[in-house]
Amino acid sequence: MSNLSINSTINSSANMPISRYPVPSLESLPTDILERILAVQEKAKFIPNVFLVLAYRPAEFRAFFAYYDAIMEREGSTLSPAEKEMIVAATSAANGCQYCVIAHGALLRVFSKEPLLADQIAINYLHAPISPKQKAMLAFSVKLCRTPELIQDSDYAALKEHGYDDEDILDITGITAFFGLSNRMAIVMNMQSNEEFYTMARMPRK
Repeated sequence: MSNLSINSTINSSANMPISRYPVPSLESLPTDILERILAVQEKAKFIPNVFLVLAYRPAEFRAFFAYYDAIMEREGSTLSPAEKEMIVAATSAANGCQYCVIAHGALLRVFSKEPLLADQIAINYLHAPISPKQKAMLAFSVKLCRTPELIQDSDYAALKEHGYDDEDILDITGITAFFGLSNRMAIVMNMQSNEEFYTMARMPRK
C-alpha cells in the first residue's frame, strides 16, 4: 500500500519519536486521510511528519488541512507561494516553532529558488534581501503574531501604501493566524521535522 516504514515514526538523527502523542499506523486511518497522505508521499517522495502526527485525531486533521488549503491555495490570491512561505517562516520563528521553521523554510527555498533566504527571514526579516513591500507584509504579520491587540488603522494604511488591498490583508492575516494555531500544536505535540526538510533546496540548481 505504501513505501512508508515503521521507522518513519522515529526521528533517526535524534533517535526520538516524532510526536509525544501516538502516531497511528497507515492501515488504521480513514480512507480519505490515507488517500491524502499517500498523494503527498507520491509527490514529495516522503511523508511530512505533520500528516502522520495530526492523523491522531482524524476530525481535526480534516479541519486543519481544509483550512490550510483554503488560505494557502486560495484562487485569486495575489501573494506568491514564496511570499506565503515568508509569512510562515517569519511568524513561526517569532512563535519559536522549530517544526514549521524547518519545514516551511524548506518550502520557501523551493519556491524562491534562494537557498539562503529562509534562514535570513527566520532570524531577522529586516535584514533579509527582500523588497520593501515584502518587508511591510512581514512587519504586519509579525506584529499580528506577537501583539495582535496593537493592530490599528495605521498598520492597514502602511500595507496599502505598498500596494496591498483589503483582500491581500485578509490573506496575510489568515496565514498568520492559521500558523499561530499550527505552531502551537506542533510545539505541544513535540512534532519533529523530517530529515529531508533540513537539506531540501540548500544548494542552487546548476
